Amino acid sequence: MAVLLVLFGVFLVLGISTALLKWNEVRYRTKGLPPGTMGWPVFGETTEFLKQGPNFMKNQRARYGNIFKSHILGCPTIVSMDPEVNRYVLMNEAKGFVPGYPQSMLDILGKCNIAAVHGSTHKYMRGALLSLISPSIIRDQLLPKIDEFMRSHLSNWENKIINIQQKTKEMALLSSLKQIAGIESGSISEAFMPEFFKLVLGTLSLPIDLPTTNYRRGLKARKSIVSILRQLIEERRASEEKHDDMLGSLMRCEGNRYKLSDEEIVDQIITILYSGYETVSTTSMMAVQYLHDHPKVLHELRKEHMAIRQKKRPEDPIDYDDYKSMRFTLAVIFETSRLATIVNGVLRKATQEMELNGFVIPKGWRIYVYTREINYDPFLYPDPLTFDPWRWLDKSMESQNYFFIFGGGSRQCPGKELGIAEISTFLHYFVTRYRWEEVGGDTIVKFPRVEAPNGLRIRVSALLP
Repeated sequence: MAVLLVLFGVFLVLGISTALLKWNEVRYRTKGLPPGTMGWPVFGETTEFLKQGPNFMKNQRARYGNIFKSHILGCPTIVSMDPEVNRYVLMNEAKGFVPGYPQSMLDILGKCNIAAVHGSTHKYMRGALLSLISPSIIRDQLLPKIDEFMRSHLSNWENKIINIQQKTKEMALLSSLKQIAGIESGSISEAFMPEFFKLVLGTLSLPIDLPTTNYRRGLKARKSIVSILRQLIEERRASEEKHDDMLGSLMRCEGNRYKLSDEEIVDQIITILYSGYETVSTTSMMAVQYLHDHPKVLHELRKEHMAIRQKKRPEDPIDYDDYKSMRFTLAVIFETSRLATIVNGVLRKATQEMELNGFVIPKGWRIYVYTREINYDPFLYPDPLTFDPWRWLDKSMESQNYFFIFGGGSRQCPGKELGIAEISTFLHYFVTRYRWEEVGGDTIVKFPRVEAPNGLRIRVSALLP
């Protein structure tokens, strides 16, 4: 009898599961849609997408082609792995494509963040952001602060085992805090840092508001960060003291073309912190990894930076001319971004039903412009799995039609130049001061984000003259 009950229970569960999967497929069955599967109600194929990552994408492409439907991160989604379609979507926001980031990201980063708005609002917010990080501002104001910070942050690492992942995460956040609000290491940054790390984790999660979820933790972290920033704004307003930093520029009324509300200022700051954090920290960590594994590249990079240092006294900072002369450093950064694939793709949303490459895209559906595989295309990058920065010394590589490392169209990363300046300055002081070796035993995963789950430990020693 007990065996019969168990068998009945198994068949019942299988029957219900099959019915739910079938119902979800029928629910999204619209004439003209690309082929594909939709998975479970509510959850869709998010679990498979996050766990299997590139393998999930490759398997679906093998079954359905370069364009297929799915249901990931809470949204019915068309996935495009077609380079021409991807370029068209990224370059044509005005033709019915707007940002389509997951609800969790929009909720946690704020409704005024640059990724959430479009049209004239996006143009205005982007203009306000670019006014803070223009080339002249980087040259005259930001690079000196970055240099001062990196010089201090990378001091006294010799004869220690350090977790380079943790160090680059701290570096990216603390450097940004210094540029944004002149915040040095101290009580504010110590309160800010753990909350910010929770916020980052929450942005790439299902929007399920339960106590143990990353989404709930991310929302709570946002509240804490907003409280810290609002208090800082109120204190500055009360003191009437002028501050030569990004927050000071955003709050300035006289001569400021872009006048933002406090809510917009807070979301703008969170946007700056968030957008730069992942790319700067992860690219810096992976550059250290690749340089360790490729001594010839390290030798060439160190030669470039030693040539800069030889013209200076030990205490002299690097200036903008030094930074712009770092051609091989830029090539290392581009190649690291390409091979590690720091950004796998971007999401857009259809504002109306439209046709794309012969398929119907329903209004409200997301389009996941999946650019990861382009980075390994042997026609664009010969011997694509080899770390070869020299390929980027050909300047035409940056202008080729499928160069999506920093996004594309009107949504190209506005902080690209600032991020490169930060990574370049980090590499300058790291390779001219230290040599290093891996401790071993640490692994790196590359999806959904590039990280070393247990840290990436290196043994650092002083570079002998």
